[in-house]
Amino acid sequence: MNAANTSFLVIASILVLFMTPGLAFFYGGLVSKRNVVNTMLSVFFICGLAILLWIAFGYTLSFSGNYAGIVGNLHHFFHQGINLTSLTATKIPVGLYSIFQMMFAIITPALFVGAVVGRMRFKFLLLFIVFWSILVYYPMVHMVWSPHGILASIGTMDFAGGTVVHIDAGVTALVLSMFLGHRLSYEKTTKHYNLPWVLLGTAILWIGWYGFNAGSALAINNIAVQATMTTTVATASAMITWLLIDMFRTGKPTLVGTCTGTLCGLVGITPAAGYVTIAGAFWIGIVATFASYLFVNVLKPKLGIDDALDAFGCHGVSGIIGSLATGLLATKSVNSGIAESGLFYGGGWHLFGVQLLATVVTIIFVSVMVAIIVVALKAVVPMRVTEVEELEGLDIGEHGEQVDYTVGRDSEINDYQKEFTGQLAKLNNQFKMHNNWNRN
Repeated sequence: MNAANTSFLVIASILVLFMTPGLAFFYGGLVSKRNVVNTMLSVFFICGLAILLWIAFGYTLSFSGNYAGIVGNLHHFFHQGINLTSLTATKIPVGLYSIFQMMFAIITPALFVGAVVGRMRFKFLLLFIVFWSILVYYPMVHMVWSPHGILASIGTMDFAGGTVVHIDAGVTALVLSMFLGHRLSYEKTTKHYNLPWVLLGTAILWIGWYGFNAGSALAINNIAVQATMTTTVATASAMITWLLIDMFRTGKPTLVGTCTGTLCGLVGITPAAGYVTIAGAFWIGIVATFASYLFVNVLKPKLGIDDALDAFGCHGVSGIIGSLATGLLATKSVNSGIAESGLFYGGGWHLFGVQLLATVVTIIFVSVMVAIIVVALKAVVPMRVTEVEELEGLDIGEHGEQVDYTVGRDSEINDYQKEFTGQLAKLNNQFKMHNNWNRN
């Protein structure tokens, strides 16, 4: 065992796990007050569910055996028969590698929750994540990251999850949005519950992303350092790009926009983090943000798709840009272990063609499988809440909880109005006397 690499991966795994509660704050701050509890719970409960699924099915379907280059086998159900102390190529225990990959299996389904907030039944979401993990996510991991995977065999490069995580989750979000239809309040501007939470969630995601990207080097080496640098630069260029577009287009920079741009940069650099130069990361951040901004603010309204928190607009679109940009900007000068450089570094069109094919295959595979799962589940479980529940909010309708117990319908003044009548009248009289004294 390499103690340094092992310690590094333990920390990286913890950082990736930290991203999921960060995402809960990010999404919870963006939604309306009526759906905060539902949104945050819908993200956070995946920590428990995805861990159990990964231990039982995920690792073996992703990395054990091979069926047609699409999925593994079930020979190691519940991790039985795996020598968890055996070492990988970077001298880390196989058990730790499984834990690191488990954290990706947690955050990925949490990403598409942002598309369905305010209208999907919690029971449907729970069952959907179970089937989606087994039929979509684990096969994607196998196809791209297993040496036997069909996309890996053609030379697909995905350093930390452009196809496996972000395009996968983004396309899932888009298909779910199409099946669900518009929210009843779709035409109205949603008042965000808590903007400081949005900033907090963004900061946690950015910090955790270093585990996501640098950790994917699976060792403390020059590639991990490069991934740390490119992640930082792409995120910064993306943040400032969205802020400047907002200022030019509307005259006002917004906190929500700046945080969204930050996220686009993190997504865009993910597939390329260990393959590109600092300059390449700079341009990936800019281009990914431009593409996501145009989709969210121009194309999405024309399409009429109600992706509530722009899960596809950010993760899907920026993930596609990052995946394709890898075929243009990857270079052996940064990572000598790659088979070939991208088009802009003398490698010709081949790598770009591979990345384009892998991106298209991912989009088609995920779209078809998600549609099949949704149609099958809808036959037995209602997908959408009733109009009454949606108008009241899923916090009450689905969970019987509210984010603020001291405000609104649970206010003591509202519940005990008669008892407060005398006190309120006295305060009103004092207020009137104070105003008259000031005028005199």
